[in-house]
Amino acid sequence: MNILTLEHVNYSYDGIKDVLKDITLSFETGKVYGIFGKSGAGKSTLLSIMAGLERYQTGSIKYRGKELKAWNYDNYRGNEIGIIFQSYNLLPHLNALENIILSMNISRKKETNPKEKAIQLLKKVGIDEEQAKRPILQLSGGEQQRVSIARALSYDAELLFADEPTGNLDKDTEEDILNIFSDLAHKEGKCVIIISHSHRVKELADIVYELKNGKVE
Repeated sequence: MNILTLEHVNYSYDGIKDVLKDITLSFETGKVYGIFGKSGAGKSTLLSIMAGLERYQTGSIKYRGKELKAWNYDNYRGNEIGIIFQSYNLLPHLNALENIILSMNISRKKETNPKEKAIQLLKKVGIDEEQAKRPILQLSGGEQQRVSIARALSYDAELLFADEPTGNLDKDTEEDILNIFSDLAHKEGKCVIIISHSHRVKELADIVYELKNGKVE
C-alpha cells in the first residue's frame, strides 16, 4: 500500500536556486527505501519536505491519500511519522527511558502504563533496563541510535525517516542498526526511508532512488 506519494514536486531557495526539480516518487509500507546522492544533490531537502519540516512549493505530496498541506503539520510530525537523525537528537538531561516517555506524552498517545511500553520498545531495539536508566551521554553512539529508533516508534508511526542514521557508527554497529530497520519494514510493515551515503544501506534497501542535481535518476 502506498503510504506517501510525491508528484511533480519542486523546491527552490528564495525562488532562485532550484534544489528539487519535478520529483515524482511513491513509497509503500513493508519496504526499506534508500535515497542516495552526492552532497548538494537535494537529499536532506527532500527528507525535510516529506517529513513536514519544510513546506514544498509546487507539486503534490500525499500522505495516506491526503494532501500533506491539508494536514496539521505539528500533528503529522508528532503523531504520524518518526524521524531518526544522525546526531540522535536525544535530550541529554534525561535517561533513555525518560526520553521515550516524554515522546509519548508529547504525542498525546494514551498508554495505560507508559513506563512499561517504553521498556518494551527499548528491549525491541536491544536496550535493556539497566542501560535504559543510564544518562544518555553514558551510552555509546550505537546505543543512543537504538534509543532514537525506539523514540520514533513510541507512538506507533508506520512511516519512518532516517537521515544518515549510521553515519557516526562503526561497521558492526551499522549492521545491527540496519537489521533493526529491515525488521521494522519486513516484519512489522513499516515504511522506512533512509537518506544515506552507505553502500551497506544500498545493499539492504528494497528500492533505491538516486538524486542528481535535484532530479531522480
